[in-house]
Parts: sequence; C-alpha cells; structure tokens
Amino acid sequence: LLTTMVELKGFEEAKGESRPKGVEHGSYKGRKTWKESRDDEAQTLGYTKQPYVVIVGGGQAGIILGARLRKLGVPAIIIEKNARAGDSWRNRYKSLCLHDPVWYDHLPYMPFPDDWPVFAPKDKVGDWLEMYTKVMELNYWHSTSCKKASYNEKRGEWEVTVEREGREVTLRPKELVIALGVSGYPNLPTIEGADSFEGDQFHSSKFPGAENYRGKKAVVLGSNNSAHDICAALWEEDVDVTMIQRSSTHIAPSESLMELALGGLYSEQAVKSGIDHHKADLIFASVPYKIMHSFHIPVYEEMKKRDADLYARLERAGFMLDFGADGSGLFMKYLRRGSGYYIDVGASELVADGRVKLKSGVNIVKINPKGVVLSDGTE
Repeated sequence: LLTTMVELKGFEEAKGESRPKGVEHGSYKGRKTWKESRDDEAQTLGYTKQPYVVIVGGGQAGIILGARLRKLGVPAIIIEKNARAGDSWRNRYKSLCLHDPVWYDHLPYMPFPDDWPVFAPKDKVGDWLEMYTKVMELNYWHSTSCKKASYNEKRGEWEVTVEREGREVTLRPKELVIALGVSGYPNLPTIEGADSFEGDQFHSSKFPGAENYRGKKAVVLGSNNSAHDICAALWEEDVDVTMIQRSSTHIAPSESLMELALGGLYSEQAVKSGIDHHKADLIFASVPYKIMHSFHIPVYEEMKKRDADLYARLERAGFMLDFGADGSGLFMKYLRRGSGYYIDVGASELVADGRVKLKSGVNIVKINPKGVVLSDGTE
C-alpha cells in the first residue's frame, strides 16, 4: 500500500480556478504593476524582510525546490555562486549531453516541449534552467557565495552570511537547505611529480574541449561517464588518447537502458499508454530502496544477454566490467556510490576496438615532464 501527500489543506497551490488574476480591474491610486511588485520584492527580501528558507546551491535541485516553495507562498532565496542560472551546466565540457531521456527529466509545472531532444545538450539545459527561474519568479541570487552559517537555538533561526555585490549580507531564515549536488566536486588525486608536467592537466569539470589537442597525445585517468565522454571527444579530434581504468566499471548501453529499465515508465510509448511523468514518478517512488535491487537484477541479467557481444569485446580489450555488488546495475550503483558506471552512448565501441587505448587494473603513480608512470612500470 502506497500513500502520497498531494497538498497541505489550507495551503493549496494557487492554480486552476484559484490562479492569480494578474491585475485588478478598475482604477486605484498607487497601483503597482507586476514588475514594480517584483522589483520591490527583490529589493526588500533578504534585507528589510527575511526569507523563511535559504537554499544554498542554484542547480536544478535548488531551483526545483525554490519553485515548489514559491507556489506555496513561502518566501525563499536561492544562493548561487555562478554568474547565471544554468552555468553549472554551461561550464562543463563541450560535448556534455544528458544521458537520461527527456521523459525522465521534466521540471515541475513546466514540462519540456514535445519536440525537446531526447538527450538535451548541456547549454540547452542551462538556458532552460535560466528561463525557468525567471518565469517561475524565483528569488535567485546569482554571483553570491555562502561564507558561513550557524543555528541560533535561542531565536530558532539560522544566521547565514553571504557575499553579494561586494558586501556581506546576513540572512536569518527559519530553514536552511544545502543543495550542492551529488558529484559536482572534483576528486583530484595527489600524484608525485604533477607540478613538473609540461603539458596541460585538469579535472574533467575544467576540460575545455578537444579541438586544441588535435594530433597530440592524451591520458584520461578514470573510466566512468565523464572519462568516456572526454575520450570520445578527443578521439573525434584525432587525439591519440589512452584511458586508465583503475577498477571495474558498469557499462549500460543507452538503448538497452531505455528499453529494459526505463521504457515502461519513461518513454514515448509510456506516454501513449497513459503513463505521463507524474504517474511514472509515483510508480517509481513506490518501490522501497531496501528491496529495489531485487527489481533491478532481472533487468541487468537481460542486458547481459542482449549486449553480450559488446561486453565480450570489451573484456577482450582488457576492460574490467561489473554489474554492481549484487548484479543490480546502474541505479543501485548511483544510490550506493554516486559513481562506478558509464551509460554507453558510443565510447565503449571506441574502447572495444582499440581506437581509444586502454590500460586497466593500474594507476598513475608518478608524473614526469613528458608523461606518466603507471603502477605496472609502464611509462
């Protein structure tokens, strides 16, 4: 038996017949336009009036929560260090696209148009998020950083110090939400000799694109989503690229994932059968995490059969595969680790046939001016 809360009685969202009128007909002294009212709110909230909620992090999660609170009439401010909403997507590597299909990615209140790409490019996602913050009338403090926060037990409120427009502002919300993402922080290993390297080196989050490296050699340390995407982008620009795989990786071919794992809930066929994303989300949320792995194991058993040729060729190339600790595949790996997988949109073929070179079961132990030394002695 599953129950789910739809609304809070007495705090229903203003929609349908109760939607805002937008303007009061008639003649009134001191009337304010919609823009004047929004400007007043922007100038006072956080200064002479305090928000009830402060959300630190203005990516999709922070924006979605802000939209929900806005619809409930809860004063909220979203803090974002980047210059524009959506920059957390725009600032990533050039070739980045969503690996989840469009039916899985709708935001509340404003579903994507029916011609939106199945796999949206990063800049298109960034523009949508920026538009969304404006249309949903969110109080989005861009170019703002959170310096510190502490809870005042006596007053029952938070004291959040932020830096905005060159000065510190203290916010005193009742609730503080941290929405800083799952895997947005660079994991940079300390490697002997890194400072001596004469070429370029950077984390995947700072990868500038492959076009400047045409005809050169590159080493990519890692074998998950970003590593595969970057290896493919480098290969497309005629870069001699080698992937360093330290431990096993789960590979889920995109087409198989969409058909076997997502298709019943998140697909055009699901929509045609009457399962829109609202129903799909409810069905998906109805499975307790404690038993979810048992629902996924059969999916990946079938994937092993369906994509047996790809897996065999990857293993012949030396690539180390896994399907999770209990064979439950990608989603459980995401919940348990937040990493360890690649949704294959083409790079696995490059690895399997050797166009992207591979060294597996090793690590980089030293960097010298011209290259790297691996744990098996290879240079």
